[in-house]
Amino acid sequence: MAGGMAIQGDTRDYGGKITMFVLVTCLVAATGGLIFGYDLGISGGVTSMDVFLKKFFPGVYKKMKDDSGRTNQYCKFDSQILTSFTSSLYIAALVASFCASATTRIFGRKFSMLTGGVVFLVGSALNGAAENVAMLIIGRILLGVGVGYANQSVPVYLSEMAPAKLRGALNMGFQLAITIGILAANLVNYGTAKIKGGYGWRVSLALAAVPAIIMTVGAIFLPDTPNSLLERGHQEKAKIMLQKIRGNEDVEEEFSDLIEASDAAKKIEHPWRNILQPRYRPQLTMSIMIPFFQQFTGINVIMFYAPVLFKTIGFGDDASLMSAVISGLVNMFATFVSIGTVDRVGRRMLFLEGGIQMLICQILVGVILGMKFGVEGVGSMSKSSSYLVLFLICAYVAAFAWSWGPLGWLVPSEIFPLEIRSAGQAINVSVNMFFTFIIAQLFLSMLCHMKFGLFFFFGGFVLVMTLFIFFFLPETKNVPIEEMNNIWKKHWFWGKYIPDDAIIGVHHTSMKVSNY
Repeated sequence: MAGGMAIQGDTRDYGGKITMFVLVTCLVAATGGLIFGYDLGISGGVTSMDVFLKKFFPGVYKKMKDDSGRTNQYCKFDSQILTSFTSSLYIAALVASFCASATTRIFGRKFSMLTGGVVFLVGSALNGAAENVAMLIIGRILLGVGVGYANQSVPVYLSEMAPAKLRGALNMGFQLAITIGILAANLVNYGTAKIKGGYGWRVSLALAAVPAIIMTVGAIFLPDTPNSLLERGHQEKAKIMLQKIRGNEDVEEEFSDLIEASDAAKKIEHPWRNILQPRYRPQLTMSIMIPFFQQFTGINVIMFYAPVLFKTIGFGDDASLMSAVISGLVNMFATFVSIGTVDRVGRRMLFLEGGIQMLICQILVGVILGMKFGVEGVGSMSKSSSYLVLFLICAYVAAFAWSWGPLGWLVPSEIFPLEIRSAGQAINVSVNMFFTFIIAQLFLSMLCHMKFGLFFFFGGFVLVMTLFIFFFLPETKNVPIEEMNNIWKKHWFWGKYIPDDAIIGVHHTSMKVSNY
């Protein structure tokens, strides 16, 4: 039963309507992705601005302006201090996600979102006013705390609020907000780079306050999820909220399953210790491997450093920023493909198709760069070759945007039982941020030393992750979040880890198997 089998255990359809209340609520919550997206997009553009590099990283600026023809194109931007500016945020987000786990569990998802928004706001003000590298990095660390809180709470919030049949699409509002944030950052960078007077970079960094304000104000007015209310002992409020979001007074069946899950959760005193038990092995594995693989698609190489990368392969200043805008547009529009298909074709199909498309694009980009720059990294690229690389990068970004981008957040947020959900999501976020940090810190150095082979390096990981999904991830579309154990129980590999008493709602053993 291994391989191309998608196993879907029998699960309940609780019914209920798709209410305007739940749509608006999920839309507001998803804006938490704006802060992460804006930050991903803004740093690469700012670090390619001459006036910013001259002020904070003069050594890099001098190397960049060397027109002697002897400069290795791959190594122009190799500076550990420069990459520390970008990557310090992600190590802060890693640490913050563990604090956010406790905050989310004790005070609710809404409170975590509010905290993240406020801290991010302070960080954006500090970055905009920065006078030295220390101020820049302290500001980035505060931004990281905000991102850690938002990324911990928002995907869980969306998965808990959404009805099972629309959970994929509504949860992907978070990824859509990330892509909108990236695009907005690219457009801001393109505009601020033209500001006379040398303060354009300040505007770029300070405008991070806009998504922070949107998230903070939105969080004030958001209700808490039924799951969170039950987890904190507010049973009556939880039932009223469930009726409101389902648009139906008759929610007894779903509510009884939520209570059953909540009661099981309350017996768990140490979620961090319990998540290591064999019964949670499938979820723990996915919460580590999916964010790990998401970062090793190489996507953040494109998003952090798109302007720098396009400059390296021969685009001018304006052209490199505009190319980043184009890839940002592709990223945003391709996410709509995922939103429209994830609850119909399922998670696995998008993962597999996206992986194959990314692999092809990475191999071709590596071959072109190898032919043009060689191992020495000395040479130039014709306009037609540059445009071909831009096209391949856009095709790669599109594949990511309808597969590993949104699904890397959706799948881990929907698979955890309530008793370990906050801990599981904290692991998901911290692994994601740790490897985002590693990639951000090492990429420019890796580009310098591995040269065009870097694209083959990430391509190898894409091949491995595609095979991993093919063999080990069951289909989770349309499955109520509290019944996810039913799916693991039916899986050819994971079934042996799930005890019978972990099954909620449905207790019979039939299954549906479909071939992809």
